[in-house]
Amino acid sequence: MTDPMHRTILLFDIERFGTRDDVEQAYLRRLLYEVVDSTLLKADIHETARLRADRGDSVMELVDAQASVPTLVKTLLTETPALLHSKNRLMAASAQMRLRIVLSSGYVAVDELDGWVGSDLNHAVRLLDSDPLRDALKQREEASVLCVSDGIYRGVVRHGPLGVRPDDFHRITVETKEGPTVAWLHGRPASSGPAAADRAADPSAPHTGTTSSGPAAIDLSGASFGGSYVAGDQHGVSGQGRVTGDVHLGGGSTGPGEQK
Repeated sequence: MTDPMHRTILLFDIERFGTRDDVEQAYLRRLLYEVVDSTLLKADIHETARLRADRGDSVMELVDAQASVPTLVKTLLTETPALLHSKNRLMAASAQMRLRIVLSSGYVAVDELDGWVGSDLNHAVRLLDSDPLRDALKQREEASVLCVSDGIYRGVVRHGPLGVRPDDFHRITVETKEGPTVAWLHGRPASSGPAAADRAADPSAPHTGTTSSGPAAIDLSGASFGGSYVAGDQHGVSGQGRVTGDVHLGGGSTGPGEQK
C-alpha cells in the first residue's frame, strides 16, 4: 500500500439513475464524463493531476493537492451548472441529468489492489449519499447541488475568494453511521426542519461530529470484480488508468454500479 497522500476529493452522483433503462443509463454515463472532464479542465486541472474511480452512476476524483481549490469551487458554482444547462436543454425533461456534488479533502492511500483507502474518503461518500443533499436537489429547479465539507468551508469558502460568496452557503448536520457531522450546502436552506435550525446556529461552532471509525477500501482492480465496499456499503467501481505522481489506477470497466 502507498503512503496516504493529501488530495482534494470531488464526487458526482446522478439523481434517479436506477429508474432509467439501459439505453438512458449508458447515455447519462457518457454525459457525466463530459461534464466532469469539462469542469476539471475549466478549473485548470488536467488528467495528469487527478485519479478517477467509476461507480456506474457516480464518478469520484482525487485531485492533486497542488491544484487551486478556490478555482475549483468557483468552477463548480458557475461552469458546471452552465454545462448541465447546455446539455439538458436539448433533452426531454424526463431524460435530463441532475447531479449531487461533494467537494472535500483528506488523506487517501492506494492499496496493492488499486483500491482507495481512507476515512476522509468514506466521510465524503457519506455526504454524497446523505438525505439533506438528496432533499436539496429534489426541492430545487437547478440541475445540480453542491455540498462542501466543513474543512473546505473553513479553509476556503468562508474567506470569500473571487467568485465565491460565503453567505450563499448554509450549515447542515448530516447523520452518518459514525455520528453527526457538519457540512455546508450551497443555495437557499429549507424553510423549516434541521437545515433551517443549523443555519441559525453559530457558524463558528466547532465541528463535533466524527467522520469515520476507520478506513475502508474501494476496489478498483480490473474488470472482473462484482463491487467493493465503502465502510459497509457496496459500490461498483472501476479504474480509468490515469497516472499522477507515483499513483496509478489500473484499467478496466464495469456496468452501472449502485443504483439509487
